[in-house]
Amino acid sequence: MTNVQSKFSPIFCTCREFLHPWTDSCTISIADILINTVPQSMRIYAVVYLLSLIMRHRIPTLLDLKRTLIGIIQSTAFLSTNSFTFVLYVCLLRNVLGKFYFLSNTFLPAYMASLTAIYIERPVRRPLLALYVANVATETLWRMAESRGYVKSIPKGQALIFGVSVSALLYIYRLGLHKSDPCKDSIFDILRIFVGKNEECMSRIERPVVPSSSVQPEINGAFQAYSRCIRWIKGKHDCCPHSEGCLQYALMGGLKPFVGGVGLQVVLKIVLNIRKILTGRMNFQKDILDPKTLALGMFLGSFSFLYKGVSCTLRNTTGKDDPRYAIPAGMIGSIAFTQYPDITVALYVMWKTLQIVYNYGESKKMLPKVQGFLVFLYCFCTATLFHAAIIEPLNLRPSYYKFLHSLSGGRVGLFNRSFLDVWGMQSSDALREVMKRTGTEKLPKKLLGA
Repeated sequence: MTNVQSKFSPIFCTCREFLHPWTDSCTISIADILINTVPQSMRIYAVVYLLSLIMRHRIPTLLDLKRTLIGIIQSTAFLSTNSFTFVLYVCLLRNVLGKFYFLSNTFLPAYMASLTAIYIERPVRRPLLALYVANVATETLWRMAESRGYVKSIPKGQALIFGVSVSALLYIYRLGLHKSDPCKDSIFDILRIFVGKNEECMSRIERPVVPSSSVQPEINGAFQAYSRCIRWIKGKHDCCPHSEGCLQYALMGGLKPFVGGVGLQVVLKIVLNIRKILTGRMNFQKDILDPKTLALGMFLGSFSFLYKGVSCTLRNTTGKDDPRYAIPAGMIGSIAFTQYPDITVALYVMWKTLQIVYNYGESKKMLPKVQGFLVFLYCFCTATLFHAAIIEPLNLRPSYYKFLHSLSGGRVGLFNRSFLDVWGMQSSDALREVMKRTGTEKLPKKLLGA
């Protein structure tokens, strides 16, 4: 059994023993990573940029094609640089310090590599990159804290994160602030699909509920509540921004996203199983007509129905419209997220909300402007992910480990974690388990035979 030593204690091994056991040369190992990451990076960004071009819904001009090609090349250079300079800085720090320390073996060189690479990428893409790695790093940091017993996850906790975040976004949407530069973001275009244009800004008609006295001088509370209920079912209040009845508005508002969500899931499953379909091995009842296929549609439809239903109920009850109604409506609507509890979606919405709120606060001089924060966020989060991939891979999202595995040509699985076990993280055992879970046990023969 290996004795556990302090994180401040160094480990004595060469960079060849730890980082590149397939070759004795640091220079060759750096070149190997570079040669493998360039085509992988180009393949990734070719798909990203071409999809972006298609989503413009117009025939691209020569200028569009030129910008797309330059963007692919620039983004490829960014990702490739982030990869091969990591190996460069690990070897450099090992040769300068003469040994490996807990931070110098992964976190610090990954931070330095990210700092080198991020300035190659276009400034307009840096916020997107920072948001993506912050999403994955937040989940990773939570898993790290949970594995140490510092925190404890609650069932369907993603719904709470999603609810708080989407309620804030919907409040901004109802206020109409999303039309101004500080808050302008594509996420509001997505929200508009599910909550509708009618909910975009507060309606200007506000008429308090005044009981009619033409027939009876007094109307008791029970009859008044009954009247409101009938009006909600059959008609609508004057302050409601929609033209149809409230019940029809809520039901149809939920039906359309439900159909769209189910349709999207079916299309994705067909695309992902196209090889099975062509070879006749596709089981449509099992692979397509599956209860999980309804999950996305149930979430989207239920969320829209609950949000609109609660909003109309509050308007009918109070006799006025108020952008603050978006908060309880969003929180109640987020119960639907338990049908599709995707942590990636929840964290994406959370980080988007934080970004928009900060931009608004900074524009109003309510929050300080922190120069270079996006660069720091990207570098810190990427370094955290590299640290997890090498030292405690069980706490890393499996899909991100597979991404690193593919990008490095399987070399990330060759890093010798046995030297790191003295820090008590069981890194080598964790690697074997992660490789088994992700199906990355088979490493390239040319590396295994080196």
